[in-house]
Amino acid sequence: MTARSAWATTAARPDHPDAVLLLHEYMTEMVVRYHRRPALPGEVERALAELPSDDLTAPTGLLLLAHRGDEVAGCAGLRWQSGAAELTRVFIRPAHRGTGGGAALLAAVEERAAAAGADRIRLDTRADLVEARALYARHGYAEIPAYSHGPYAEHWFEKRLR
Repeated sequence: MTARSAWATTAARPDHPDAVLLLHEYMTEMVVRYHRRPALPGEVERALAELPSDDLTAPTGLLLLAHRGDEVAGCAGLRWQSGAAELTRVFIRPAHRGTGGGAALLAAVEERAAAAGADRIRLDTRADLVEARALYARHGYAEIPAYSHGPYAEHWFEKRLR
C-alpha cells in the first residue's frame, strides 16, 4: 500500500464536529505561526470569526476531511468562483505529516473541482508557510500575479485542470 492510498477523503459540513475540531486546529497553527508565539486567550476564536469557513458547503464551496486509517487527519476547502475553484484551509495534523496526506488532499480537491466544472484551482498563502508553498509547487501549482488582496495573502498559485 502506498502512502497516498492509505488516505481517504469525505465531504463534510464545516459545522460537523470533526470539521469544527480540524478547522480550530488549523486556525490555531495559523495564529501561532503568524505571531511566532502561543495564541492568546480568545485569539483563535476571533480569527475563526474574521475568516469563517461556513461558505465551504454547497452551493458556494466544499470541505473535505482527510482520513488516515480510522483517524480524521486533515482537511481542505474549495470556494467556487467563476470558472475556477479557490483552495483554502489545507491542513494535515502534525502526527500525520510526511505520510502523503497533502498529496491525497490535493488530488481529491482537484478531482472535485474538475467534476464541478472548474478549469483551474487558485490559492493564496503566506510567506511563512514554506511547507505549503513547496507542496503546491511539487504538485504543479505555479506562482501567478496577485488575484486577491486579503490581509495574509503574500503568494498566489494556480493549477490548470484541463
